[in-house]
Amino acid sequence: MTSTGKNHSVEHIGPLDSLLERDFMGFHGKYFLGRELGLTGCEVSLNRLPAGKGMPFVHSHKKNEELYIVLRGSGTFFVDGEEFPIQEGSVIRVAPAGERAWKAGDEDLYFICIQAEAGSLSQATLEDGTRLETKTSWMKK
Repeated sequence: MTSTGKNHSVEHIGPLDSLLERDFMGFHGKYFLGRELGLTGCEVSLNRLPAGKGMPFVHSHKKNEELYIVLRGSGTFFVDGEEFPIQEGSVIRVAPAGERAWKAGDEDLYFICIQAEAGSLSQATLEDGTRLETKTSWMKK
């Protein structure tokens, strides 16, 4: 269920263990957030791949680079013919043309995938962020 305000949206999807109940075009364990949250600069998916299972195909992108952030589990990642181990804390960036796939190891693999158009970042946080005088409930002491 999504709730929105003037400058935010919130989606409560429940525990990550329930991701296998989600279905995207026949792939259980993949949940895209872009439409639900109204994302305009990137696409994000939350993913759970069961132990021993792998992507059934290799793919690339036309415009989007992807950032994979492994939250739990381990496995093998494939990019351009090279296979390498991944585990909790692994962070993998793949350029659009990179041919990619992945496989879970002995336990379920939980990861976040963030897609954005390659070369579209015009400024980083230090140049974009503005510190305000507004205080939250935990800052008012």
